[in-house]
Amino acid sequence: MPYSVDLISIGQKEDLAKKYSSQALYEVKSDIYGCCIKLLTGLSAAKNRWEENFFFASQSIRSHGRLYVVSDPSIEANKVYYDPQSKTAFLMNIDYYGWIKSLALSLAGDVLEDDHEIYSVHAACLDFEGKGVCLLGGSGVGKTTHTYGLLRAKEARVVSDDWFFARIYGDDILAYSSEKNFYIRADLANIWKEFEGLVQRAEFDNLGRAVVDLRWAIGKGRIMPLTTMKKTIILQRNAEDEEVVRKLEPGKALILLEDNNYFNPHLLIKNEFKQNLRKRFFQALLERTNVYLVNTVGSPEESHQIIKEIAFER
Repeated sequence: MPYSVDLISIGQKEDLAKKYSSQALYEVKSDIYGCCIKLLTGLSAAKNRWEENFFFASQSIRSHGRLYVVSDPSIEANKVYYDPQSKTAFLMNIDYYGWIKSLALSLAGDVLEDDHEIYSVHAACLDFEGKGVCLLGGSGVGKTTHTYGLLRAKEARVVSDDWFFARIYGDDILAYSSEKNFYIRADLANIWKEFEGLVQRAEFDNLGRAVVDLRWAIGKGRIMPLTTMKKTIILQRNAEDEEVVRKLEPGKALILLEDNNYFNPHLLIKNEFKQNLRKRFFQALLERTNVYLVNTVGSPEESHQIIKEIAFER
């Protein structure tokens, strides 16, 4: 885990809000799948990327959750304090926007899980002629690389490249987009030349990341607000496993996801109640989709060809 999370009481939250009120020079309310999440910070870079990343929410709407992004030299770097009662998080000495946006999505997910039976999936979600395909896996297995590789095909449309929300409707799982724009790495064009123009127009931070409008590269009509899930592709990189691809039974796939905390390191609450909610949802997802395990230990080209065949298979 790149940062540590401590749960705090609402009394402690009040003390911290008072202590850091002078740093809340910017207050921005954003719509994250129907939740109004408010950013409070004095960091203009965080504020600007946030506004590029998320949909605007009216300032007159009361927030469902709050994210303070502040600095305090007396506190260790990359520390998060979270009050689950008021849905308020304090991000201490965190300058990586990727964690800020992920914690905002997790905060919204905390609200949506409890009250609306809407669940977070830390995965990419694509649409192929009305059929949704998600790619999930741990860090370094190629999730982002293969997502953008698939988007080179005109038949592919994207709901999300990193995080989406999902609901169970009878026999279907519907997946919904979570962000207005996309957060890319500077080396994207080194992998897929088709995105060179997008990279050239982007403004990257000192960590080589940028929030971009993917419509510049693939067109407005290929950004989808939702899709119906049909396939789940779990990526892993295991040199000891000689099998490159296999179809998984829902029960075995669920064990794999549970053992890896659903491949989501940003979940704020991990108590028994939350675990039961998540298990019920992911069990439904795996039972309602065809599940594949792809070992990306081979060359990127070899792995991508396998993933592409699965995604485009009717």
